Amino acid sequence: MKHKLVDYFRRVTPLSDEEAQAILDSMVVKTCPKGTHLLMAGQVCTEAYFVLQGCVRQYYVVDGEERSNGFFTEDDWVLSIHSMMNRTPAEHFLVCAEDTTVVVGTEQREQNLYRRFPRFESISRMVMQKVLAEQQERLASYLTDSPEQRYLKLSKARPDIFQRIPQYQLASYIGVKPESLSRIRKRIATRGKPATP
Repeated sequence: MKHKLVDYFRRVTPLSDEEAQAILDSMVVKTCPKGTHLLMAGQVCTEAYFVLQGCVRQYYVVDGEERSNGFFTEDDWVLSIHSMMNRTPAEHFLVCAEDTTVVVGTEQREQNLYRRFPRFESISRMVMQKVLAEQQERLASYLTDSPEQRYLKLSKARPDIFQRIPQYQLASYIGVKPESLSRIRKRIATRGKPATP
């Protein structure tokens, strides 16, 4: 399972055996039961996580209600970029939606790798650009797409999420109440059926 992170980096850029081994040697792997919070609102984020197995949900609490705004599964990075970079308290929560195994990254471990392999700094930058682009795309979807469009995009990009996340959390992610999500699903299912003669 640990090799998943090395494979991820190899998809970004070729790695020498020595570089791959350095990543493996520096890795700290942690398994968290479902319901474990990796980050609470109000805490300063000091760790980044790479999901080896499982699912992490990001949510805000608005007027006492949880609003999901991200699901991170295998091969995804999970972190509060703003909190980590500015050392300010995070405004959201990160919780394990399933039993989840992650690689835990810290600035110290990152710096140690950079000292041994300066090239990792540019690799890390490429990875962060990808993470930021994904976040920007998600935000744009909230501003421009209808809930139905968000539902369709999610079902196309992440079909597995529908088996892994409760309906009320999916509803909050696309910005509707659970009963509205049921109506959206019915509408889509009806459209998909062939017309009766």
